[in-house]
Amino acid sequence: MTDIGEFTRHSNAWPCAEARNLEKRIGGNLPAKGYVLFETGYGPSGLPHIGTFGEVARTSMVRHAFTEMTGLPTRLFAFSDDMDGLRKVPDNIPNKEMVAEHLGKPLTEVPDPFGTHDSFGAHNNARLRAFLDEFGFDYEFMSSTECYKAGQFDETLLKLLQDYERVINVILPTLGPERRATYSPFLPICPKTGVVMQVPIVERNVDAGTVVYEDDDGKKVEVPVTGGHCKLQWKADWAMRWVALDVDYEMSGKDLIDSVRLSSKIARILGANPPASYTYELFLDENGEKISKSRGNGLTIEEWLRYAPPESLSQFMYQKPTQAKRLYFDVIPRNVDEYLGNLEKYADQEPQKKIDNPVWHIHAGHPPTGDATLRFNILLNLAAVCNTEDKSVLWHFISRYRPDATPESAPILDDLVGYAINYFRDFVKPNKAYRAPTDMERAALADLSETLANLPAGIDAEGIQTEVYEVGKRHDFADLKSWFATLYEVLLGQSTGPRMGSFIALYGIAETRALIDKALAGEDLSAA
Repeated sequence: MTDIGEFTRHSNAWPCAEARNLEKRIGGNLPAKGYVLFETGYGPSGLPHIGTFGEVARTSMVRHAFTEMTGLPTRLFAFSDDMDGLRKVPDNIPNKEMVAEHLGKPLTEVPDPFGTHDSFGAHNNARLRAFLDEFGFDYEFMSSTECYKAGQFDETLLKLLQDYERVINVILPTLGPERRATYSPFLPICPKTGVVMQVPIVERNVDAGTVVYEDDDGKKVEVPVTGGHCKLQWKADWAMRWVALDVDYEMSGKDLIDSVRLSSKIARILGANPPASYTYELFLDENGEKISKSRGNGLTIEEWLRYAPPESLSQFMYQKPTQAKRLYFDVIPRNVDEYLGNLEKYADQEPQKKIDNPVWHIHAGHPPTGDATLRFNILLNLAAVCNTEDKSVLWHFISRYRPDATPESAPILDDLVGYAINYFRDFVKPNKAYRAPTDMERAALADLSETLANLPAGIDAEGIQTEVYEVGKRHDFADLKSWFATLYEVLLGQSTGPRMGSFIALYGIAETRALIDKALAGEDLSAA
């Protein structure tokens, strides 16, 4: 085992803990198939979304930790349930009338409303692959339709037919009386219409490998359960896939806890050990309510990437996945700065601490060298004080603070400047609200201006921060938090703000004193 593997084995990071659990499941031995299989699932009735990114990103983190820990070969399948019947016409597609004519058919049999692929399922599968490729994930795409039709599931489907009664007796107690009366794990594909049929199975022929259902005209129709002539209901389908592909690890959201439990029971009936599983919490919107794709009350991945680098989204996904977290615009700056802070610390950390650092997991053990040095919140506030959406204006201040940095030599920082301007334009600028200082606050601000004027040349951000503290202590604030709130509300027009020493060092002492003078004179700082 390499040193990294040993460090991984002793790390408290949750992907490493998951890797240890998986190692226990396989008994530390290479499975007979020759690799350890990780899987993520995707329903292609819609486009990939931020939850898709989260599941693949988190699974990839566990996979990397496991590989470093054990040295065993691994694969990751991104599995598309594209044989599911289309239940309703999505709102965000063209040619809805044409798609409506094919309701109930497998997604891979529904014509593509966009006219670019052989089917709606193929279109969305292509979007999934492009989505995953954009973020550089290492995966293999798997299609449910292809697996069913190629016979890859046949052996397990016949086993399920043989154990039909045991399987159905696991599922029936979870259903209501009406659904229980007609339920079957097998969904025949109608030979005449191509529709995935939700019908009772009236006969089973284990020797022939077929099931029989009654058509609308009362005639009995016999179809094989193999070769793509039937598919399975969701919980049975998930279990069958685990068994047929010999899946070793799959995580899922809290809303699927019951499905994991039932599918695990079915997998055991089929003679297999269910995969190691991990349950992550669901996301909440700005009001603390669960995010729903149909309600559209969440944050899309495109929106996140307008305001922050993709690594910050990985940082968000890494942090405490078993706790519900708000996924809204106001969490973006904090996650950007947490990522930058972790990246900055990484280079000087001891090897064990590196494994505990989120950036080791975000970058699969090879974090880049950070060139930002300035936090996102600082850049946001610089844009706010300058009241500008011009990158060159911000770079004027940055270059004075960091003479060695240019947009070309510090690309991470340059990208952050662009993200900060977007965020400032859309969220900070419309909500800025300055207030006039009280008499006591005016005295403190005047004191701060005088103190800044007398600072020695070349003083660093920490030195400035100390002097800002000392000014606050000399005046009748309830606490230093109230003093900094005054600075934010009077000078920046917002309730929270940056570390003032760092901000003043970046913006400039003379410029900060001029800002204070304008505030004391009652000038409109929003036009600064």
